[in-house]
Amino acid sequence: MITRRKFSSLFGLSILGNSLKSCSAGVMTDTTNSFVSGNLVISTWRNPTANQLAFSALKSEDKSLLDAVEVGINTVEDDPKDQSVGYGGRPDKNGEVTLDACIMDSKGNVGSVTYLKEIKHAISVARLVLETTPHVILSGQGAQDFALENGYIKENLLTEKSKLEYDEWAKEMKYEPKANIERHDTIGLLVKDAQGNLSGGCSTSGMAYKLGGRVGDSPIPGAGLFVDNEIGACTATGVGELVLKTCASFLCVEFMRSGLSPQAACEKAIMRIIDKIGAEKQQVGLICCNKKGQIGAYSIMSGFVYSVTDNDSTQILEAYSYSL
Repeated sequence: MITRRKFSSLFGLSILGNSLKSCSAGVMTDTTNSFVSGNLVISTWRNPTANQLAFSALKSEDKSLLDAVEVGINTVEDDPKDQSVGYGGRPDKNGEVTLDACIMDSKGNVGSVTYLKEIKHAISVARLVLETTPHVILSGQGAQDFALENGYIKENLLTEKSKLEYDEWAKEMKYEPKANIERHDTIGLLVKDAQGNLSGGCSTSGMAYKLGGRVGDSPIPGAGLFVDNEIGACTATGVGELVLKTCASFLCVEFMRSGLSPQAACEKAIMRIIDKIGAEKQQVGLICCNKKGQIGAYSIMSGFVYSVTDNDSTQILEAYSYSL
């Protein structure tokens, strides 16, 4: 059953009015969002501070769209309480914290890092790849060497809390991802300026207790993140393998290109995952926006929330979902 969107305001009333035209199971809800003509920030999960810092950067004359993306995501990478991103992220099967990140600008330029160890700000290293190299993706030791050459220092990213949880898990080593509880979550953040220009980024420590060397969807352009400044932008969270198999973010943007609203595009992309892979009991969530300032969000399972910031307020919203 498609669930009703829930609104939980942090500051003031919701800015996003929705008109629900269809609400039957398996049928897309053609939801019409109000337009946000000015600056806009949306991100996966509950990240009001990240949104507000990104929004402040958008308003600053000396800051770029990528500055806004980077400062917002850096905040989550710094937070040891978020055990799915950066410092404090849950380790892989070998007990090592490894990071993936991707950033994409309004001109279609992309920078990405995968399997990055001991460097907290993966999104910043990804931006350096975008801006200072002819490449798109750096991985593993090469990514770490590149970061060190550019002034970053090695840090132990495994906090005591994540280590204790890993030690408990290692007693049985039973791999059992659970939806919506920071087991496979990502900070994906999209920004739009007043002229309709778009950029985005995502950063993650990946699935908890994954096989060493595993790379998820987050650092792969078109999977965990895609920006097309002519149309819109999308980012994903959840089980990365499902997103990778369907190029979900690219697919969502292409659905918008074909004329669908952001909401309908998210829903159709999620339905592609369900129809092709049969993943009703695993979580994937998508958020997107177009140049007009309309947004969309949809997930396989309920419980996926996302953060939206404009000139009036920051809101935490629960997305429509395919199933309870």
